[in-house]
Order: sequence, then C-alpha cells, then structure tokens
Amino acid sequence: MELQKYLGIYISKDSATVVCAEAGAGRGEVSGCFTVGAEDQAEAWPHALASLISQGCSERQWEFAEVSVALDCAMFMQHNVHSEFRDPKQIAATVRFDTEEALATDVSDAAISFQITSSGEQGSELTVFTAKKQMLSDIILSLQSSGMDPAGIEPDVNCLLRYLCGRIPPEELDHGGTIFGFLSSRSGYLIAPCPDGLSSERGGRVRTFLVSRATDRTALLAREAIMTAALSGGGEPISRIRVFDSVGSIDYKQLGERLGLEAAEMDLLELSGGDREQLADCGDPVDFAIAYGAALGLATRAPAANFRDDFMPYQGKKVKLQKTLRYFSLSVTVLLVAVGLYFQTQLFSVNKYRQRVRARFATDYSTVILNSRLPAEFKFTTAEKTLEKVKRRLAKDPSLVDTGSAVSKLTLVLDALNKSAAQTNLNIKSVSISPRSMTIIGDTSSPANTLRFFATVKSSGLAIISTNQSFEGGRDKFRIGLEPIEK
Repeated sequence: MELQKYLGIYISKDSATVVCAEAGAGRGEVSGCFTVGAEDQAEAWPHALASLISQGCSERQWEFAEVSVALDCAMFMQHNVHSEFRDPKQIAATVRFDTEEALATDVSDAAISFQITSSGEQGSELTVFTAKKQMLSDIILSLQSSGMDPAGIEPDVNCLLRYLCGRIPPEELDHGGTIFGFLSSRSGYLIAPCPDGLSSERGGRVRTFLVSRATDRTALLAREAIMTAALSGGGEPISRIRVFDSVGSIDYKQLGERLGLEAAEMDLLELSGGDREQLADCGDPVDFAIAYGAALGLATRAPAANFRDDFMPYQGKKVKLQKTLRYFSLSVTVLLVAVGLYFQTQLFSVNKYRQRVRARFATDYSTVILNSRLPAEFKFTTAEKTLEKVKRRLAKDPSLVDTGSAVSKLTLVLDALNKSAAQTNLNIKSVSISPRSMTIIGDTSSPANTLRFFATVKSSGLAIISTNQSFEGGRDKFRIGLEPIEK
C-alpha cells in the first residue's frame, strides 16, 4: 500500500521552504525539500511565492494529499493569556475575549490560535498567537489559485516544537530540565517542551525573537533564554540548554557561564534522519525543520495551533465529500429512473397483452355463457371456474350443444312469432324452454288467427306435439307444446 504524502510549507516575507513527507511508522519520513525566494517580487507577494512553490512541486513530480503552512514569526504576535477553563473546547470558545481583555485592545481584525502551556485549578495558561486576517486571506487565496488549499496555517514555533518532540529521543524529553534553542539567519526560537510532548494538548513553553547576522547571538540567546526559563516555572528546573545555530557563531562556553547551565550544540540535520545531500536544496536547516514540522502535523494528526480554525475554516475535505455525494446521488437517481422506466415498459407491455387476451376471452365467454358479457371486475380465475361448471354440464347432457339446444329452439320460436304477430293479433304471455321441448302460452283475436299462427310455427321447423285452445273474453287462448323437427 502506498504511503500518504503531505506537504509542509514555511512562508516568510521573502522566501518559502517546502518539505514533502510520508506518513509512516507514526512519524513523517522526508521525500524531498527545496527553498524558493521572491526578494525581487515584494509587490506580488504571496502570489509569486505560491507560483514558485507550485512550479517546484511540479518539477519534482510530487503528489500529495494535503498541505499545511507554517507562518514566519515576523508575521504574527505572541501573547501570554490566562483562561479560567481547562477544557480545550471551552478555551477555544472564550480565547478571543480573554485575549482582548489581556491586551486591552480590539482584535476583531486578527485571527487567533493558541497553545495550552499549563493547566490547574485556577484555569489554564495559554500562549496565544494573533495574525492579521487580510494577510492570511492573501496567503490562502494565493495557494488555492496554485492548486494548494492549506488544511492549516500555524505559527512557525509551534511547527518547530512538533518537529522537536517528534525527533528528540524520549529520554531527553523525560528529563524535563532541558531548553532547546534554534537560530536561523533571521529568527530565533526557544522551546521548553513538556515531557509528554505531542501526546497531549500541552506542547510546552515557546518564545520567538528576530535576529540578524550582525547581532551578538550569544548575548541575545542568553538574554532570551533567561526570560524563557523564568516563564517555565512550576516544572522541573532548567539545567541545560541545547542549541542549533545555522550561522555557527554561538560561543557555548560563554553561553553556559552567562546562564549557569550546561550548554551544548545540537545537530539539527542529524535529528531529521534524512540524507544530507537530499536536504541540500534547503536554504536554512531551521527553515527545513519548521516546514518539516508543518508536514508532520498532517502525518501524525497532532494537536495544532491552527489559524484556520478561527478564520476561513478549511473546507477541502468537506467540499470533496459534498462533490462525491452529489455525484453519487445523481448516479443513483439516474439508475433508479432507468430501472423504473424499464419495469414500467415491461408492465405496460404485459398489461397491453393482458387486455388483448381479455378481449378475446370475453368474446368466447359471451358465446359460451348464453350471450352474457364478461364483467369488468371478473378475474380470470373466477371466469375459469364458471366455464368449468358449463363444461361439466355439457359433459352430462350433450343435447345442450346440438340443433335441439335451448338457443336453437328459442331462435326458431322468435322467427315464427315475428312472421305472424301482425296478421294474427298475437299476444304471447310466456315461453318456456327445456332441453327437449318448449311451451308457448298466449292468445289471438280469433280461432282462425290461432290456426294461422300454428301454421307459421310449423313452417319455421317446429313440430306441435300438444295443443290446448279455449275462447274466452273475445280472445282465443292457446297453450301448445313444441319440439324441433329432426332433419
């Protein structure tokens, strides 16, 4: 399985250092790094840096999942603030009010992030970082326009603390009495990490300051270290200091005498575990460590003092998830519509075929069941039972389907009645039909007309098998029995 890669970018006012790290074995492994500068494009900052970063990544064919940015200490301010809460969520909800109260100034135009340095019954001590929202907006939009949407923007010292806690041997962190110093070509950092390092919300005491090549770095570091050690009160006393100076101008003997501590040099590149030739493209080892710490935050998901939690929250994953869900929903909708149309077509075809079969069946049913129409609500199973009854009746009495059937007899009688009704003043009271014979009861205006009617019946193919006549009330009444004449 291919390891996930992350990009860490350390941005200052004139340069940027980029590190690509893999998430492996609980800590990021360096894939490569480089530094780009935009000293002559100050007016186009940070768009020029974003374009150079994107170009450098393309040249090295880096593919990465997420991006994190470390902000140079010259671009934010650091404050010590007290909070009455110990829960990180409660602190995050009230840190802006606490910061305004501590600074006695309006911070509405600033984005805020914080690091918990200590907690107790009285609340928590925080290291609060503030940066201008407009500057953060320019950085975020510039990187986004170059295809890199940073998941987080953190203070550089926080990223350096993460790098330190991820690389320093555990026994040194457990000692708890060591303060670490880092001096780049333009910035200085002092860090007193907590023994539990990255495993908790508390990272440690941090301090940043600006330096230059002309500054007496030994004296400056001694002064800042004394202040940092004083702020680290309440823990194990500081007994030693380990320092990396990218310029190499620190007098460690003099530093130790000024501080009254054990002072020693630290090899920053050795801590990285990377190939020194691979790291040759980085302009400053401290810049590399800061960018590496930014990438390490993505690789290890360690607690972060992220400015984007307060300003322009990162929406990258949310947008990707929304697009994926939207595409999936659209695909499912199209699929369901297609399936619905298919089954609707099949149902329409089946219903159309059923209607044709029912029309033919209704004709046959009407013929068999004495010209009765098939009811619209009739089910085929019910009609089938009705036909089975008729079939059993025909099987018992075959005469029902020959020429002497009731239907044939009725046809002959009606034919005779139609022929003689006008001439004989015929009045039929009832017609009774049985499988073998039929009986007609009625009357005419005279016996002669009755005989004329009898003659008409005989000429229609019927034989008179019995007669009964009587003249009453001026009408000749009759009752005759008939049967078909066999051919």
